[in-house]
Amino acid sequence: MSEKIKFTIDGKQCLAKKGQNVLDAALENGVYIPFLCHVKGVKQAGSCRICNVKVAGRTMTACTTPVAPGMEVENDIPELHDLRLAIIEALFVEGNHFCPSCEKSGNCELQALAYRYQMMVPRFPYSFPQKEIDASNSKILIDRNRCVLCKRCIRSFQDDQGRNLFAFKSRGHKVEINIDKECAVNLSDELAQEIMDVCPVGALIRKEKGFNEPIGTRKYDKKPIGSEITSVV
Repeated sequence: MSEKIKFTIDGKQCLAKKGQNVLDAALENGVYIPFLCHVKGVKQAGSCRICNVKVAGRTMTACTTPVAPGMEVENDIPELHDLRLAIIEALFVEGNHFCPSCEKSGNCELQALAYRYQMMVPRFPYSFPQKEIDASNSKILIDRNRCVLCKRCIRSFQDDQGRNLFAFKSRGHKVEINIDKECAVNLSDELAQEIMDVCPVGALIRKEKGFNEPIGTRKYDKKPIGSEITSVV
């Protein structure tokens, strides 16, 4: 039996495996910590910062912070709620997220988080950037207007030789997601669907498979994000 580490989240006693990060340990203990960039089993990136928690008075990402014995984690506090809402608002104003026309509406994690944190009018001005759409691949359409630069696709998909199917191009405010056309030339329908499912927003859409699930029956249409976790914050 593997050694268990005792720690607390908002005073709740929890157990974690040795080397486990706070986010995965929280979910296993029935405590919901919101996130966008995390994929269980894939190397953590700490890109979105939505999973920020407080440990010993310091703010840090739960997905990249290993659990330590006796660690006291703060998660359900007003300071973090406002920080998470600010990040969600920033992601909306830095892209063009027109939810009614998006094939990922109802299955979109960013949209679901906006509902969960009751986002109304963002505190930041909209930038309405004009970003290119890449439809060159036979299976996947890339709509960069919706991309939140979470790196899920980069970290999750490689070809048989270990080369990433996706990568960032440029830097700073010009950075964008690109697909390696050589590596992705023969994508299967199954892999294309996996890619669409891994993307937390509607930036990666499988071609010829849009709007096949009616609005009202999609994942977050009836239950809020995180509701599958026992302790919903």
